[in-house]
Amino acid sequence: MLSVLATTNAASPGLLQALGIDWKLLVEQGVGFLILVAILGKFVYPALVKAIDDRRATIEAGLEEAKESQAALEKAEARVAEMLAEARKDADDILARTQQESASMIADAESKAKARAEQIVADAHATLSVEVTKARAALKKDTIELVALATERIIGEKLDASKDADLVKKALAREKV
Repeated sequence: MLSVLATTNAASPGLLQALGIDWKLLVEQGVGFLILVAILGKFVYPALVKAIDDRRATIEAGLEEAKESQAALEKAEARVAEMLAEARKDADDILARTQQESASMIADAESKAKARAEQIVADAHATLSVEVTKARAALKKDTIELVALATERIIGEKLDASKDADLVKKALAREKV
């Protein structure tokens, strides 16, 4: 066993040398690498980590603002829909009121026209009544004159106004009976 261990120790330095690796140079490069990692860890990595964290915070803030904007947009859309519904309802109310008012105005105009027509008919009846009365009076006067004229011709003498009036009245009274 000892010989195997001795052979392994002897083979180890030979193996690094066979690969062309100098162990002193390897240790120096390892120490330099560790120093480089320490310097990067002290100065560069915190700045990178801070920049990454700032960028992440900015992105998260942007996402949060986007969510808030989306919520505000949904609220605004809901408000617009509500306002449109209210405007439609108001428009329907105005239209209904306008139709009622127009129907009322038409009914009012019809009643005024009917009243005016009735007034015109009543005025025509009154005028006709007055005209009929005038015509009757004129007819009566003409009848009296004709009766007086006929009486004069039949009797052959001129009657005075009082006799004439008496005869006409008697004649008319007989006609009415």
